[in-house]
This record gives sequence, structure tokens and C-alpha cells, in this order.
Amino acid sequence: MAITKIQSESLNLADTYAFTGTVTGTSPNTPAFSAQLSATVNVTDATMTKIPLNTEILDTDNCYDNSTNYRFTPNVAGKYFITTSLQMRCDTSNTIDGVFVEIYKNGAYIAKAAEENQASRHFGNHLTVSTIVDMNGSSDYVEAYAYIDVSSGQPTAAGDKRCNFSGYRIIE
Repeated sequence: MAITKIQSESLNLADTYAFTGTVTGTSPNTPAFSAQLSATVNVTDATMTKIPLNTEILDTDNCYDNSTNYRFTPNVAGKYFITTSLQMRCDTSNTIDGVFVEIYKNGAYIAKAAEENQASRHFGNHLTVSTIVDMNGSSDYVEAYAYIDVSSGQPTAAGDKRCNFSGYRIIE
């Protein structure tokens, strides 16, 4: 006889039970990844630039490329929560005119955070953008991009754990 409903007061949790059949429920939140930028890198002024997030913190299914394309290509279809947090800086005082941080899917932007007209700032703009994206599991991929416009000096993406990119599957 199959058990259709188990109530906690009817089981002795100290006992051992053998179950057969299929257990159904929610799927785990994998594939999942998290990557950081290991060291500060120079970026081209006023140009959308892919940030080379090259240090893997987590990569459950070997889906994140941390050495060539710096992209996440899941091997499982589903909806994914993707987020990036990037600190863009300049080495010269009072020169940042604007910063954009974007998540790209298959080479086109799908989510953006922006700060414009920040001429009094130079130490850095730290922006975070998050989105939910449907991915096919075989050829879809996501990447983190940034744009910084400065009136003088060298723009950079800050290393030392200040630039992060991560995501995980939320539903099939």
C-alpha cells in the first residue's frame, strides 16, 4: 500500500526508513557560477568593454569560461538569475563623466545600470545590475560589460574582489 501523506507525528525520526520510487520536487539551483576580477585592468575610455572576470569562486557544472571568453554558458535550459557588480575607476581626480554596467546575452545587452554626469567623482563608481534570463542550455551565454567615460586619465575596472559576476538556475 502506497503512503500518500506522511505526517511528522506518525514517524519516529530516530528510526531508519527505506523508500522506493521517485522523489519529486524542486530542482537544485544548478548550474551556478561566481567569478571575480583578480587584478585591476585598464579599459578603453568611452568604449563598451567585456570585463575579464578570471577568478572562479564557484562553477558547479564547469559552465563558466574564466580564461578566454569570460562567459557563462549553462548546459541546462531554464530561467537564470544573473547579476554583476563592477567598480569602474579613474586615476585622475574629478574626471568620471559616466559609467554603465551591463549584462549581455548572446552579444546584446539585456540589463543595465547607469550613473551619468559624475564629474566630481574619480575614486570609482560601483554599480550592480541583476536580471532573470531564459537560457536554452546549449548555445545561450551571458557576459558582463562596462563602459566608463572620463575627461582625462586612465579608466580601469577594479580588481581585488571589487568586480563580480554570478548566476544560478532558478526554475526549469
